[in-house]
Amino acid sequence: MTATRAEYCVVACAEVWRDAGEVLASPMGVIPSLGARLARHTFAPDLLLTDGEALLVDADGTVEGWLPYRAHLTLVTGGRRHVMMGASQLDRHGNQNISCIGDWARPARQLLGVRGAPVNTLNNRTSYWVPRHTRRVFVERVDMVCGVGYDRAAGIPDSARYHRLGRVVTDLGVLDFATPDRSMRLASLHPGVTVEEVQEATGFALAVADGVPPTREPTATELRLIREVLDPANTRAREVDR
Repeated sequence: MTATRAEYCVVACAEVWRDAGEVLASPMGVIPSLGARLARHTFAPDLLLTDGEALLVDADGTVEGWLPYRAHLTLVTGGRRHVMMGASQLDRHGNQNISCIGDWARPARQLLGVRGAPVNTLNNRTSYWVPRHTRRVFVERVDMVCGVGYDRAAGIPDSARYHRLGRVVTDLGVLDFATPDRSMRLASLHPGVTVEEVQEATGFALAVADGVPPTREPTATELRLIREVLDPANTRAREVDR
């Protein structure tokens, strides 16, 4: 079976929870949610899944219970959670902006607001999902820091003991921070995408090793789960239509 780009993205999102153990997975968005549920179905059976807010769900999406806010905060602030958020802007060290575009005092665009991004990034592992990899998202400097990147976390070690950025999955490939200075690196390419294409769509110079590997191909079992169990309505194509 030939996988679509969206299905490669689902598998790449699932991989952020590989070897995570018994942690709370908080995916935000259609493809991250499918990825977390796929991971639970296959190689990460100990994941505790939420709907991104307050409900506990089974791997098929069935609601199993309710996560009280007080219990949720205990998990969030104790490092036992891996959230996958979106980003309106990201810079080379993983600083994220979801609040506004332009000067904070007089923004050109008002977005979601800071919300829980500082707590997420300082207190538990965080990855990002970007459905459209462009220079508007991957910028030299974010207009406002909501999610804390590696450079800023280094200045507050006592407050960032659980700070760890995992991966950034986009419609072009997968990026991580496995470099000496914790700057963003191109870790894998989705089928049909070139290094030059990713760099052209990024507003700063990426770390690129020789021979960037391809993103892992979905197995036949994973494709069956995605298509027949997790997302038979193909909602994933609404985020990545390739």
